Amino acid sequence: MTDAQEGMWLDDEAGRLVRPYTVSNGRTQPAIHFDLLSLVMATGTRPKAYLGAEHDQVLTLCEHRPVSVAEIAARLRLPATITKVLLSDLLGHEALVTQAPRPIEAASPTDRALLEAVLDGLRKRI
Repeated sequence: MTDAQEGMWLDDEAGRLVRPYTVSNGRTQPAIHFDLLSLVMATGTRPKAYLGAEHDQVLTLCEHRPVSVAEIAARLRLPATITKVLLSDLLGHEALVTQAPRPIEAASPTDRALLEAVLDGLRKRI
């Protein structure tokens, strides 16, 4: 979205002029579960029917690389719940693919090297 287009929907004092629930047609529950760290990427397939400007923005954001649900919500300046509804719509139209968040391989809580690295980092901040 260009700055000029965004200016139509935002007011410096009032904030967003279109309420988030209107973007999702009043829906607050996505048809598909998304984690905030889930990654989505556009498939290149466009929905047959026009879904709305926000849906188009989502497709633009994730057409070249996977993007997390949290990042999309932040860039659209929408609550995560509303963003998940938009993503659910696009997934239903096969315009997106999703990938569950990858688990982070956690070190043992008593891993000495990890604890020393944290201690070194804290010392540098002092």
